[in-house]
Amino acid sequence: MYNALHWPTSNASRREEGKKLVDQHYGNTDCVTYRDFRELLDRRDIDAVLIATGDRWHAPASIMAFEAGKDVYSEKPCGLTIEWCQRLADAATKHQRVFQAGTQRRSVPNFQIAVRLAQQGKLGKLHTLIASVYQPEIKTQWLPGEPTPSVEQCDWNLWLGVAPWRPFNKQYVDGRWRGYWDFDSGAKLLDWGAHTVDLCQWANQADDTMPVRYEPHDNQITCFYENGVKLVLDFLTTPFGQRPGWTQELGTCPVRFVGDEGTVETGDEGGIVVSNAALENEIPESAKRVRGLDVSAHSRDFLDCVKSRRLPRANQHVMRRSHIACHAAALSWILQRPLRLDPATETFVDDPEANRLRSRPARDPWA
Repeated sequence: MYNALHWPTSNASRREEGKKLVDQHYGNTDCVTYRDFRELLDRRDIDAVLIATGDRWHAPASIMAFEAGKDVYSEKPCGLTIEWCQRLADAATKHQRVFQAGTQRRSVPNFQIAVRLAQQGKLGKLHTLIASVYQPEIKTQWLPGEPTPSVEQCDWNLWLGVAPWRPFNKQYVDGRWRGYWDFDSGAKLLDWGAHTVDLCQWANQADDTMPVRYEPHDNQITCFYENGVKLVLDFLTTPFGQRPGWTQELGTCPVRFVGDEGTVETGDEGGIVVSNAALENEIPESAKRVRGLDVSAHSRDFLDCVKSRRLPRANQHVMRRSHIACHAAALSWILQRPLRLDPATETFVDDPEANRLRSRPARDPWA
């Protein structure tokens, strides 16, 4: 039996909403809910799980699932820190489990076409990759404390997980945890960066490495690979408005690949913009008509791999390098200085402070 299940939440209303949705789909009342996800992991009739929590739980829950013999599809960002990304990847390999990161654009045709143009030399010699990312942000203050609900309504200790303790506030549970240092990955940079930097890694055929130098600037972070290719993380300063420097109709998560003979840009709305007629001829007519983001092929890839045991498109090795690149860029912004990274050891060169920030203390018993 192959089951892709939403991870049980510590919020009672979410559990009930999930049960109602599944029961309506199957026309029965058989969906079982759990307050503590470890009870679900004890079930031997479940082979695969979907980790759909906040960032702080993605890696710890994935690792616990691997240890319980489950395959895992995890939402991104898959690890709150560089260390959690490393631990997740190592655990997936150690336990020989199938892992798919939720960086779905690897399975979306318009992004695949753009990457193919870059990889096959259709743009000439590739020299610049541009990834749109959210404006980095760090919030360290606490929301006002409110009475802690019962564990059945919301298990606050379980919800916090590895994150440091703070007083309960319903807004955290309702989604307002984003941007807070204790809960968010890489100062919000991985929210889009987990997708867009991942695509740039792929276009540069760099899935086995990452940039070696990171330089923060006012509205971007510039990174450099050993092969000389430049990666620009362009800050999205107007999340729901106009995106300066980007083709507006291409939608969210746009990327641009630039070579000495041409340029390709694409985004979530499905369109592909190229710089010359020769490149236009490389785009299939069927792709020109597609609009919108259909990510179903990514889930299908995961389920097929659960059966075949091959590595999915966004496996633990791919996730590890692209996520660490995002984290390294975020740390250069946080520290406001250039950083050098050794891709072999995944450590910063001659920067003890940056190396300390590769990890964070984790609360017992989740450490």
